[in-house]
Amino acid sequence: MDTSKDAYWRANVKLMLGLLSIWFAVSFGCGILLFDYLNQFKFFGWKLGFWFSQQGAIYFFVLLIFVYVWQMNRIDRLFGVEEE
Repeated sequence: MDTSKDAYWRANVKLMLGLLSIWFAVSFGCGILLFDYLNQFKFFGWKLGFWFSQQGAIYFFVLLIFVYVWQMNRIDRLFGVEEE
């Protein structure tokens, strides 16, 4: 297989694993494991742990989608496979 294709795939997988790790840390870590600790803080009038478990993880997921698109466009340009 072409080394350029391998490098492109490695960059793609590295980006996906990094973003999935962030999503896991936010959704599982902040929404479940740190729920009680975060509840001592307020965010727009809501307990922070509750906010993360109900809304925050979803917002972070949508934000990570935009980061993924932005970074993949950069990787595509780098490897010369960008869309017209």
